[in-house]
Amino acid sequence: MIAVLALTLAAGADFALTQEKTSALDAKVRAFLDQKGRQWWDMNVPESDGRTLYDIVLKNGYTKALEIGTSTGHSGIWIAWALSKTGGKLITIDIDEGRHNEAVANFKTAGLADYIDARLGDAHEIVPSLAGPFDFVFSDADKDWYVNYAKAVIPKLLPGGCLASHNISPGRGRGYFGRGGQGGDYYELMKSLPEFETNLIPGSSLAVSYKKK
Repeated sequence: MIAVLALTLAAGADFALTQEKTSALDAKVRAFLDQKGRQWWDMNVPESDGRTLYDIVLKNGYTKALEIGTSTGHSGIWIAWALSKTGGKLITIDIDEGRHNEAVANFKTAGLADYIDARLGDAHEIVPSLAGPFDFVFSDADKDWYVNYAKAVIPKLLPGGCLASHNISPGRGRGYFGRGGQGGDYYELMKSLPEFETNLIPGSSLAVSYKKK
């Protein structure tokens, strides 16, 4: 009886400590995001899209995430923040050394560096070489390469997983991409795949494709 009570107390203490750490990290991330405010330039997602990515990861309990196109880290912070709650980790890739270095500094300041593997290099080469598997992939790099990224990650995406892509507005001409160039075949490709359910997030330029279980 005493042993059982001791184990129960220990479990309760561990839970309380975990909750305390989570609350402290939440406060740190929120403070950092509030401090940065509207300063997320250089090809970052808006806050509303960051919150959507956070919600997708948290709601589905994703733990194996990949981001193609780090920029200076805004979307990565939202994704990694959710992963800090699910016990996951993010691999994020950017080819620009300046943006990469700034993102790494932002990840550290936000308190999320332990949840992120930030890689500097060419995603055209790195993405196909990754072993996976992944349950969440966010694509926000060169838009005319979206089809190639999709073809590289789809075999590594777990059933129930999600492939989200940014700057997609197919209503404006054939597969039109907002900023960053053309790549009109991507949305049509994802809509044509029977193993995926693909939709646009209302009020944003995010296309979200869930791989059916």
